[in-house]
Amino acid sequence: MSSPIGFRAQAGAARMPTPPTGFAVAAYPTYAQASAAVEYLGKHDFMVQDVTIVGSDLQLVERVTGKLTAGKLAAAGAASGAWMGLFVGLVMTMFSQAKSLLALIVFTVAIGAVFGAIMGLLGYSMTKGRRDFTSASQVVARRYDVLCEPRTAEQARTLLAQMQMGPGAP
Repeated sequence: MSSPIGFRAQAGAARMPTPPTGFAVAAYPTYAQASAAVEYLGKHDFMVQDVTIVGSDLQLVERVTGKLTAGKLAAAGAASGAWMGLFVGLVMTMFSQAKSLLALIVFTVAIGAVFGAIMGLLGYSMTKGRRDFTSASQVVARRYDVLCEPRTAEQARTLLAQMQMGPGAP
């Protein structure tokens, strides 16, 4: 189990962000490579508790995933409203004396879908054409350093050098 970057559990102390400690024993261009290096150390009976992965030169990357249209927002609003309508309809059936509970549920789902579609279109019209796209954002680092506590840094460097040389290395 991992904890958020920069947090270390200390008995009796509040969890506060702390700067990383240790010596840099390796640097990698991707998190996957840094993580693989730590896995390699662990497989070779290394005390991985002494290791920290530090991402440097952070940047926000926003990848555009599609165009946003009034129809898509209306459909998303309708779907969301339908779910809310279903919930309201199910709650109403518990207290209703209506002869057709199914009709009550269908009615509340339809009302919810219409209301959701209207709200989706209203939200779209308020943007006035700004940001007419969908995207996914993430924070990435340009470099990932593997740090190790001084007492085991040399052992880590040796093991990671063997990893770089390949499977036939001593």
